[in-house]
Amino acid sequence: MRSSTITGLGRYIPRRIMTNAELEQLVDTSDEWIVSRTGIRERRIAEPDQASSDLAYEASIEALADAGVSAEEIDLIIVGTATPDMLFPATACILQDRLGAKQAGAFDVSAACTSWAYAAAVAHGYVSSGQADTVLVVGTETLSKIINWKDRNTSVLFGDSAGAVVMKPCEPGKGFLSFHLGSDGSGGPFIALPAGGSRLPASYETVEREQHYLTMNGREVYKFAVRCIPRAIEEAVKRAGIDIEDVDLFIPHQANIRIIDAAAERLRQPKEKFFVNVERYGNTSAASVPVALYEAVRSGQVKEGDVVVMVAFGGGLTWASSAIRWTMPTQNSTSAR
Repeated sequence: MRSSTITGLGRYIPRRIMTNAELEQLVDTSDEWIVSRTGIRERRIAEPDQASSDLAYEASIEALADAGVSAEEIDLIIVGTATPDMLFPATACILQDRLGAKQAGAFDVSAACTSWAYAAAVAHGYVSSGQADTVLVVGTETLSKIINWKDRNTSVLFGDSAGAVVMKPCEPGKGFLSFHLGSDGSGGPFIALPAGGSRLPASYETVEREQHYLTMNGREVYKFAVRCIPRAIEEAVKRAGIDIEDVDLFIPHQANIRIIDAAAERLRQPKEKFFVNVERYGNTSAASVPVALYEAVRSGQVKEGDVVVMVAFGGGLTWASSAIRWTMPTQNSTSAR
């Protein structure tokens, strides 16, 4: 048996910055209100002609270059996203064609904000079982396309970005040490995009009722996240056969600073061990964790041999966590998108 590890990292951050001050002109809110309740100061917004596959492509190009891998060497592409270019074909197939990855299988994973974490677990299964040697795993979102900018409860929270990793084999005890996936479908209505599927096909009525925008019960999601994150972290640590004190850095889903702080308190871990960039990007759903990992590595907060635990939660309801012993050289990226 073998394990899997990350050998290349990439990200793409749209150029346009939307500050809290700009949102004050759209909805009844204030910078103070947003920062005190979420920790978010600004978020990135994709251009009108940019789709999720466009962001994914830019992040993938950097990840492949970072890993020293050509597109022809990719065996499998898995894209995690809640905002695909279209229902089908898969965004992964659109990316596969644009990259020229002629030998690669391609499919999407849909688990809302947990999509990339689920995709990484699937990729690990392919690599560790020997069914693939090189897998490109991307989390990409253009949430600005499905946000109702008149809704104060959701418009202040979300942003656009993409993060990509290349996963390859490594010896057991290095790379990924554990994965844990979970779901609770009874909480599905708490985060949803009601229309556009087979339950509520697009129609004049669904558009008029604004059912093609993301909806969220913020109070219920917050309660779920505060319970879910510590348990998911503890499960990843347990399955890795280590103690929580052995973890050098936690990389949580960047949804809300209060959720991250609550997790640190419940786990009795220093807040300094939790990587945070939510103030600059907001909640970028499936892209959140890979972008945070990218920045943690590039800033030197993750070093060779460090144990990192990643955790995400999202619509479904879903959650996922993983532990990895870092084996990739922390070489500098040539891109600063």
